[in-house]
Amino acid sequence: MKQGEHIKTWRRRWFILKQGKLFWFKDSTVTRACKPRGVIPVASCLTVKGAEDVLHKENAFELSTRSDTMYFIADSEKEKEDWINSIGRSIVQHSRSVTDSEIVDYDSKR
Repeated sequence: MKQGEHIKTWRRRWFILKQGKLFWFKDSTVTRACKPRGVIPVASCLTVKGAEDVLHKENAFELSTRSDTMYFIADSEKEKEDWINSIGRSIVQHSRSVTDSEIVDYDSKR
């Protein structure tokens, strides 16, 4: 389940995490012809963590970007943990690496 962006109701959605993007669809039957209802590039995500204490709902978790926090409810504790682990791994894999220009040389005499 995903909480709506503007109207904060809960709706059942079907999710696919693929190639660094989290897609969601309105229907459970997903084909190449299906248009996703939304997509989040995981490289823009900062954290994914449990959110039972925030929402007061079992199996809840949140995904945060710099500008937004989205809330989800899995069907089971295991499914919630699987999503948190999978999205977390994807965030690490797709996070921007530190470039040479961002590395500070503390020994230089600048």
